[in-house]
Amino acid sequence: MRSAAFLRHLPNNSGVYLMKNLKGEIVYIGKARSLSSRIRSYFHCGTVHSSKTSRMLKEVADIDWIITSSDLEALLLESNLVKHHHPKFNVVLRDDKQYPYLRLPVKDDFPRLTVVRRVENDGALYFGPYVPAGALRGTLRVIQKAFPLATCELDLSQRAERACIEFEIKRCMAPCIGNQSSKDYHGIVSQVRMFLEGRDRELCDVLKAGMVVAADRCDFEEAARKRDQLFKVKRVLEKQRITQVGMVEQDVIGIARDQGLLAVHILFVRGGLLIGRKEFFLSDVKELSDHDCLRSIIEQFYAMNLVPPKEILLPFQLEVQSVIIPWLSQRKREAVRITVPKRGVKVQLLALARENAEIRLQEHVRRKTATVGVSTAVMMVLGLDVPPTRIVGVDISNTQGAQPVGSVVVFENGISKKSEYRRFRIKCIDGPNDFAMIGEVMHRFGMRLCAGEVPQPDLVLIDGGRGQLSSAQASLTKLDLGEIKVIGLAKSRGGACERVFVGGSSEVIPLNPRSIATHLLQRIRDEAHRFALTYHRALRGKGMLDSRLDEIAGIGKIRKQALLKQLGSIDRIRYATVEELQRVPGITPQIARVIQLSLEQD
Repeated sequence: MRSAAFLRHLPNNSGVYLMKNLKGEIVYIGKARSLSSRIRSYFHCGTVHSSKTSRMLKEVADIDWIITSSDLEALLLESNLVKHHHPKFNVVLRDDKQYPYLRLPVKDDFPRLTVVRRVENDGALYFGPYVPAGALRGTLRVIQKAFPLATCELDLSQRAERACIEFEIKRCMAPCIGNQSSKDYHGIVSQVRMFLEGRDRELCDVLKAGMVVAADRCDFEEAARKRDQLFKVKRVLEKQRITQVGMVEQDVIGIARDQGLLAVHILFVRGGLLIGRKEFFLSDVKELSDHDCLRSIIEQFYAMNLVPPKEILLPFQLEVQSVIIPWLSQRKREAVRITVPKRGVKVQLLALARENAEIRLQEHVRRKTATVGVSTAVMMVLGLDVPPTRIVGVDISNTQGAQPVGSVVVFENGISKKSEYRRFRIKCIDGPNDFAMIGEVMHRFGMRLCAGEVPQPDLVLIDGGRGQLSSAQASLTKLDLGEIKVIGLAKSRGGACERVFVGGSSEVIPLNPRSIATHLLQRIRDEAHRFALTYHRALRGKGMLDSRLDEIAGIGKIRKQALLKQLGSIDRIRYATVEELQRVPGITPQIARVIQLSLEQD
């Protein structure tokens, strides 16, 4: 592969190259304006590479490439391939979340705000992203209090018999009963749009004008409502706007590094309002420049289902901006600019992002140091050979054998990884048999380990004593996974202290209640118990609801689903009026009365 003939026949086009090891696994993906020049640069005699590049080249056994028609196409292809393959020597953002947006379908007769995680080219307006999601909930609360926009799921093109409680508390003007025309409703929609776009002065002028008009026609109740609305909006704007520049749509990116660790902090500014923030931590980047790290971050972050803002503030200029800017503009469907500010409010925002990155980096380093200490403490308490970095907690939950479920939770370096939590419905055990249920959960989890679907843990913690522990070990041994260390955690009689039962021996280890190792093991056990119990309660409640509705004549699968979707719970169905039940698709007046009479007998 590295022969002169191989290098001589490389194409001179732009494209993407994929470096593979002996197993055919992709270890690095790169892009180049000239594939020939870029790949040859790795093998020039006398070239001094960084230690990371040298380690990579030792693993490379083959190189493949894909020709593209332009640098922009190469960037897009590289970004997609890195996201899909996660090569070990690329800088990879470990984040595959879809960020929430607010969607406002302004072309509808009666638009309503909805939360979505995918932006479509459907003519609607999208506002966001809101990270974390708590920022979105806060924005929705403000809008619901200040603007009487409909929040229900009713078809507003049809006339309802009576309005809901939202109308009574003045948070909706009841277009469902014809109390508000589409034209008047769109007036409120335009105000919501002004608020979300940061057009503060225009919004306040509109509200003030509405208050004056209502007062002139002696509608003092409406004027008072407009006055209160104006007061609420002004109070929110004073508290939350971080800049006086209206219509601002920016992402502000700050970075900080500590040797091989780099922290990235992104501030999302929309309409002059800081609506969210996102942080990433990149490890093993000691030999990469700030420029290479920032370029990789931008390419991968905006390659997600994320709409770029009109402006991105960076701490320094990127060498590849001539390629990145057209790509971002293509995703935005309008011009995007990259700015390195030198003065004014933008510099202050950039300093804020950098300061946040530095603080988060310090916290991350402290947390990482503390985690190493906890893992070492667990190793010493249990007499393990190495600190357990990946610990799996297992528990079951049932009520006298009914609706039995099992849970598996994962902790890595002392931190829960909720994306890897798994829950199981017990299928093979009848009646209350905790030992056998633990055995089934471990067998099914072990099958996933054998299939390579999940990484092998350093330690498995079972909630229980010797019986549960023996059953778990037997299941793993049958799958040739007996080398995995398994322990049981249970309280002593009287609950005075925690005890660890160690697999393969009769040894019982009492735990110091003040030890950091004890606290970690308890936290894993409690989390496994919580996760199993939550699932069990959900199934038990669903089973009770399903069985009660199934007993009602005329209620089949489709009508039952419609009732649950619109009313949500058995209590709301039980106390719903006949008129409310009739609003559910497929529920006739006769069936509504049957439902009401049947559930009144409970």
